[in-house]
Amino acid sequence: MLHCADRSFYTGHTDNLETRIAQHEAGAIPGHTQNRRPIKLVWSQEFGTRMEALEAERQIKGWSRAKKLALIREDWTLISTLARSNQEKESPSTSSGRTE
Repeated sequence: MLHCADRSFYTGHTDNLETRIAQHEAGAIPGHTQNRRPIKLVWSQEFGTRMEALEAERQIKGWSRAKKLALIREDWTLISTLARSNQEKESPSTSSGRTE
């Protein structure tokens, strides 16, 4: 995960982290980071397969800023709390009286 100059985060996956960061720093990759430099690597993790990395990327991209910051700090308790809080918000209400 990269932290960009505009305070946004960019999450991606690669099989060569050092090369990919250099490409982002040089503005050689069109997209989110190109006009938001400088960038800083704030979190990374190795995965067993490219598919596992892609799944993690997709999951993290859907997270709130607070949850991403907790990941960067490796605050697993807060990540768990935020995940439970988010599940409660997404759960349909049973008090509406609907039977659908």
